[in-house]
Amino acid sequence: METGAEVELSTGYVTAFGVGTILGMLVLHRLVRRVIAPKATPRSELLGDNRALALRETGDVLAVFLVGAAVVKNCVHDKGIGVDAMWCAIFAVLGLVLLEVTGHLGLALLMHRRLGPALERGNVAAGFAAASHYVATGLLTSKAVAGSDLRGIGLSLTFFALAQVVHQLLIAAFRLVTTYDDSEQIEGENLAAAISYGGISLAVATIVGRALDGDFPGWAKAIAGFGMLCATALALYPVRQLVVQFLILGAKPTVRGGELDEAIGRDRNVGVAALEAASYLGAALAVAMLA
Repeated sequence: METGAEVELSTGYVTAFGVGTILGMLVLHRLVRRVIAPKATPRSELLGDNRALALRETGDVLAVFLVGAAVVKNCVHDKGIGVDAMWCAIFAVLGLVLLEVTGHLGLALLMHRRLGPALERGNVAAGFAAASHYVATGLLTSKAVAGSDLRGIGLSLTFFALAQVVHQLLIAAFRLVTTYDDSEQIEGENLAAAISYGGISLAVATIVGRALDGDFPGWAKAIAGFGMLCATALALYPVRQLVVQFLILGAKPTVRGGELDEAIGRDRNVGVAALEAASYLGAALAVAMLA
């Protein structure tokens, strides 16, 4: 949630802050990962045989880039190198902490603390789901982390918490319309289920993130506007049941379940899952651009 008017800055000035902030966040991310998992290294995760860990780390890195770019955009106002650097550093650390903590908690809700063992044994479906979730969390964090004062920190934390709650509630609601259990399917190495989950998670994050855009007009207007735009995410339900299942696949439309669920949960059809995920993302991007 932005708190002030934008100031036109030189490209070189912003680029320098962008490079420094993102590199600093990547270094800090690796330090955090080393504390959490002392035996894990970039070479072992990315160049080893475990593709699940490589996917998870890829999602982490992409999320860091998203948050780092947003920090620079929202914190650099040409108030002097020292002041801009201070607020960039504060919000970069804040954004990284929010990303790591909420990303971990969100995956715990999905996988019921079974993600770690699944990743360790090379479950690619779990790795893809984890990567998608971290990118979705990065999208939300990048939209919420904004400002160059203490008020901005307070607004960031408030709207980030609100966005996370709404995101989790919407994901839970969409999981109710499927006849298969996402966590069981992903733990069972069903890549199609992971792709479907990734699509809806990213799509909902795109819409909720769009609801965080704009200046802060006051609590009443901000909350009302946020809620109204988030409600448009419910339109993803007919996208799933009518557009994908009925219009594109030519199957009988259903309120819940149907041939789409069978193709993903039973047949593990990656192509159908990719089509579903792409449809979610397409609809979400349309909402973000038109709203």
